[in-house]
Amino acid sequence: MARIAQHLLAPTAALESEVGNDATQDSRSLAVIRIAIGAMFVWVFFENYGKGAYTPEGYRGVIEYYLKSGHAPAAWKSVMAFVAGHASVAAPLQAISELGFGVALLTGTASRLAAAAAAGFLFTLWLSELGAAWIWELLIPTIAAAALALTRPGRTWGVDALLSRRWPNLPIW
Repeated sequence: MARIAQHLLAPTAALESEVGNDATQDSRSLAVIRIAIGAMFVWVFFENYGKGAYTPEGYRGVIEYYLKSGHAPAAWKSVMAFVAGHASVAAPLQAISELGFGVALLTGTASRLAAAAAAGFLFTLWLSELGAAWIWELLIPTIAAAALALTRPGRTWGVDALLSRRWPNLPIW
């Protein structure tokens, strides 16, 4: 009797093991996406820094290009024009944001919060570049960052794994 029960339960145990492995594989896949988007932000920071895009003149020039070449909604273009007029403040804020998103996502620190903020930021860039760049260039990372914000990507290979042990109820990890 015990042998029959053991035989009947064995497939269930194997199935549970496979589900556990799938969960681990899913967590690792999300971590890879998180790290890739983080690396993208760090790369863009250094690329823009090297081009002088974080200087008031460089930043204003980029914004004015999108104002002339892009097809963003008129309301958004007015926001862009305001930001271009305040490039001495906006340029360093963008630099700090891009580097901050990159480091947070690379290290898996407050990754849900970082991914949500990054998704919003990427959406505004996508909207600004609408019609002036390939539509999927920013849309795909925007969607990926938004999806990461709905998961817990920093709990695998990230600082969030440590922080969530100390403060398990905070929703940012």
